[in-house]
Amino acid sequence: VQLQASGGGLVQAGASLRLSCKGASRTAVGWFRQAPGQEREFVAGISWPGRKIFHADSVKGRFTISRDNVLNTVYLQMDNLKPEDTAVYSCATRDSSYPGTSVSEYDYWGQGTQVTVSS
Repeated sequence: VQLQASGGGLVQAGASLRLSCKGASRTAVGWFRQAPGQEREFVAGISWPGRKIFHADSVKGRFTISRDNVLNTVYLQMDNLKPEDTAVYSCATRDSSYPGTSVSEYDYWGQGTQVTVSS
């Protein structure tokens, strides 16, 4: 399984970005982020085909995970971005249709995409 994440960039606080993760088919997908000097943390997860969705408390109400099963793409819509959202964002999948919320539950990882939010 090869995942390709894209969509990161440099934005000002309050702006929006949409990340894309292409390559996961018929499996759950999770988005994680890792800020410098910090551990990788769960951001959001979505089941196959998409009925179960989870978001970390720190992003609830601002980030939304979704998927397009025709395009085999999972999106992370990020609104009202804050400087503390700055991190490398990575997507991952696992051999299950149900999303996990921890790094150890995922088997396949894509490369990260940098998100930088300036104040």
